[in-house]
Amino acid sequence: MTKSKAEAQSTEAEGPDGGWGWVLVGALFVCATLVFGLIRSLGVFFVEFVQYFEESAQAISWITSIGVATQQLFSPLGTALCNAYDARRVVMVGGCLAGLGLILASQATSLIHLYLTMGVISGLGWAMVFTPMVATVMANFTRRRSLALGLGFSGIGLSSFIFSPLFQLLVETYAWRGALLILGALSLNIVPCGALIRPHRRTKAPEKTDSESKSCTAVLRRVYCYLELSLLGERPFLTYSLAVCLFNAGYFVPYVHLVAHSRQAGFSEYQAAFVMSATGATDIVGRVVSGWFSDLGHTRLLHMLTLWTTSTGAFMMLIPLGSLAGSYPFLLVLSLFYGFCAGALTSLVFTVVPEIVGLGRMVGALGLLQLLESVAGLLGAPLSGLLRDLTGNYTASLMVAGSFLILGSTILTTLPHYFSCTAPPPPQRHSPGVDGKDPLESGPMNNSSSAAGHVSRSETPPRSENDRSFNGLGPESKLLKAGLEK
Repeated sequence: MTKSKAEAQSTEAEGPDGGWGWVLVGALFVCATLVFGLIRSLGVFFVEFVQYFEESAQAISWITSIGVATQQLFSPLGTALCNAYDARRVVMVGGCLAGLGLILASQATSLIHLYLTMGVISGLGWAMVFTPMVATVMANFTRRRSLALGLGFSGIGLSSFIFSPLFQLLVETYAWRGALLILGALSLNIVPCGALIRPHRRTKAPEKTDSESKSCTAVLRRVYCYLELSLLGERPFLTYSLAVCLFNAGYFVPYVHLVAHSRQAGFSEYQAAFVMSATGATDIVGRVVSGWFSDLGHTRLLHMLTLWTTSTGAFMMLIPLGSLAGSYPFLLVLSLFYGFCAGALTSLVFTVVPEIVGLGRMVGALGLLQLLESVAGLLGAPLSGLLRDLTGNYTASLMVAGSFLILGSTILTTLPHYFSCTAPPPPQRHSPGVDGKDPLESGPMNNSSSAAGHVSRSETPPRSENDRSFNGLGPESKLLKAGLEK
């Protein structure tokens, strides 16, 4: 009987590696394409905005930076809304906001309008789409999580290959206003992707005998629990967040300025656009290869992440050599290597998170991580634009951006047990609530444990961090727990 029970648990643990999860990978593919694939191809509009509004490169760079920073700043809001409702509704509403912002941007008459529409409105929509979709896919996979994310994120690289020349064609045919209007309509395809997330019935929380559920303490406890704020006091998470912030400060700079840099070097518009497209092609290969190799388990995920971030920074710093030499093939080859490494690191940034904080706090950690790195995303592109204005070219911008990634890689080496060949066990620690108690034991989020409420505390073994539930994603939360029990 015990053997049958063990086999049943093993079967349950094997569940999150196929089935409907692959449909969600396809949905993530489309959503990632229409979020970061679009963001990375907005460099085609950079020159048009500079010429039309007659503003500096630094001022124009704020458009993309505000959008990226808003997406990351409000990512905890996306995860909190998933906890309050479900990921299906959140992603669908986010798709509507993403499309609305670009449609309104097509009617902009000043940079302020673009900041508010492409930056704030679309950025808020991207925040409600990206992190919930990533968390949903991660919840549906255990052994193949890196490969699933690599395949889902490959849409970013594929769109970079297709979008840059497509956007250039749209701008030449319909001007930048018509092109933005078309992109807004295209972004509305996120809505049916969100509809693919299976809805679920939410379990009612136990009724309170007093006004505890409406008290300020109860509200703070729920917020503390939803956002996993206890992570802000833990050194490993803060160290990893600092490294990711530095990655984020430099990562998007080539996607904003590489087209303009190539044109300034004397190459034609389509040659410059093709550099970005070629980068996107190797980006796809890098994501899939990195995800596949990571799931083999031969090397620690943290060590692989360090390798790819260091390589990305090095090739980013070498890109100006191609333009200075006046050799288009040389520039193209450097961009190809850069694209492969940049694609390889993206999925690992997320899959390393459970190794840092444990599976039990993965969802909240993803939101907080995006929140913290929003500051770097906000400053990265404008800083590179300022360096361009001061120097008259993009060489210093790319050099500084590459140095950010190398510095972040150095900070990764200060993580505990970094030089160990095997990953240490994940943290096994509670996140205390605002009153010093485990918020899951008394708050309305503890729906999954209500059935065991009649068991005395002395008969119940202490719960580890990995026993915590993920109510924000509904049934997917049980899949994460099942994979961990394995």
